[in-house]
Amino acid sequence: MTTPASPVTSQDDFEQHLLELRAREKAHTREGDAIAAARRRLPMTEVPPDATVVGPDGHVAFVEVFDERDELVTYSHMFHDGRPWEEQCPGCTRNVWNMGAAADAAYLNGNGITFAVLVDGPYDEISAFRDFMGYTVPWYSNAHLDDPTVGVPGRISCYLRRDDGIFLTYWTTGRGDEVLSPSFGLLDMTAHGRREVWEDSPAGWPQHPTHAVLLTDRHGTPGPEEHGRPTPQWTRPGVTRLDGIPDSARP
Repeated sequence: MTTPASPVTSQDDFEQHLLELRAREKAHTREGDAIAAARRRLPMTEVPPDATVVGPDGHVAFVEVFDERDELVTYSHMFHDGRPWEEQCPGCTRNVWNMGAAADAAYLNGNGITFAVLVDGPYDEISAFRDFMGYTVPWYSNAHLDDPTVGVPGRISCYLRRDDGIFLTYWTTGRGDEVLSPSFGLLDMTAHGRREVWEDSPAGWPQHPTHAVLLTDRHGTPGPEEHGRPTPQWTRPGVTRLDGIPDSARP
């Protein structure tokens, strides 16, 4: 109850201020629609026809990732070879956590779009990590590739099949990846926002270092790396506190 908050006002005054903000929100939505329209008109570039990825059956042509659909959306997960699960990329873990189950991709599938994860690590390690996290969407290794059209780490990429060719139609990274983390949008609606230092918030608002909550203890409290692990992992079976002793979550 000691955390700073906005001043209290009447309901009528509150609604008036909200209406003023709503006009800006509507303009923001319409600008987003205009940007999406421009995105649909971008030219596209061809993926090398001999591009392959590694799946459960070894090397397969990149077209196999489409799973017979016409479009494909991928997220490219960073991976640290040979490192324990708690030392894998917390940002990538957060992003994929929200699309890791087949049910989460159902609406994409219904529109003829496959969602898959590309990972720059050896397949035996990334498949073990996928199973530990409980993901059911397909994962493929692209560690052997060095082509900007196929799975640069940290990117969302969109592809289209046309005749015998595959084309990259769009990619984004950085804050463009936030579409995979809907909690950000909800946090932005709350009284204190994301609670990060970069935000323009009133004096005294609670703020912590950017992305601090990506790595937490089992109670969700941000802390030093030796006491934390990527936040979604605390819900997985076999996860324990970190005390220097290998646990069942380690590869």
